[in-house]
Amino acid sequence: MSAIFANRIARRRAIAFVALLATSLVLIAVSGSRAVVDLQNGIGFAFRPMEGALRGLGQNLTSMAAALAEIDQLRLENEALRAENERIRTENRQAEELRRENELLTGLLQLRNGFEYETIAASVIGRDSSEVQRRITLDRGTSDGIAIGDVVIAGGGALVGRVVEAGPTVSTVQLISDSASTVIGQLLTSAATGEVVGQLPASLLMENIDSAVTVALGEEVVTAGIEIAGGIRSPYPKGLVIGRVVDVRRDANEIVQTAFLEPAATLDRLEYVLVILDYRGGLPPPEEQPTDCQPSEGGTLPDGEQPCIEATPTPAPSASAIP
Repeated sequence: MSAIFANRIARRRAIAFVALLATSLVLIAVSGSRAVVDLQNGIGFAFRPMEGALRGLGQNLTSMAAALAEIDQLRLENEALRAENERIRTENRQAEELRRENELLTGLLQLRNGFEYETIAASVIGRDSSEVQRRITLDRGTSDGIAIGDVVIAGGGALVGRVVEAGPTVSTVQLISDSASTVIGQLLTSAATGEVVGQLPASLLMENIDSAVTVALGEEVVTAGIEIAGGIRSPYPKGLVIGRVVDVRRDANEIVQTAFLEPAATLDRLEYVLVILDYRGGLPPPEEQPTDCQPSEGGTLPDGEQPCIEATPTPAPSASAIP
């Protein structure tokens, strides 16, 4: 039974092989005919546009993928360049700030070395620019030798103001632009004097200038540093630059004139200043004040001087007055 079944399978395989071989021979014979060739060419021509479109689509997709990869690479490179540029800009800003600070400090150092008074450098750590006053706060105080009344200057010997409050580690300076500030100024050309008063926000007025004096625009005004009889000195040393004349107001009916000044120091942008420690204006100490009386013992007194008169001692109470 199994032999019969195996023979059937073998016959079927043989028949299938013969049929396939015959079909192949027929197709080979037919494929060379003119009609088949024309049919193949027609089918190829009909599908050629679609083949070109598919080929172009494939190329476009390939190009698009490459472009996207290139764009992503460029984006990464641009981000890296932006970060590098920002780092360079930050370093440049820091270098510029250090250069600017170095120039300011160098200028103050040169001024300090050529100045006749003892000074100490200080940084501005606070500003008070209210509607009624102009003040700055320094990072130095009494522990550094600063005292109330000390004069404060900026680069080039420009006058800034005076110390009005002093603590151990900080001090407050009243700027010359403060409405309560008054400085006796002197014009360089004519040596005429006037009162320089503060005008908010940051301008100065030089008042009570003799009207007969010609005040030129651009002329510098410095501290007069007047010293009068009795050893009384100006609160400010002589020769500190206050500012320059930018306008003049004349009145034909007045015997004085007023000049408008631009401060020599940038009062609203101060960063570093010098505080003069060893200049004292006003009255000298009592032990240094002159006297117009001399002891009357022996000799002739110079003109204008009078002998000192001893104070009458207070009489001691008598014994009867003691209860």
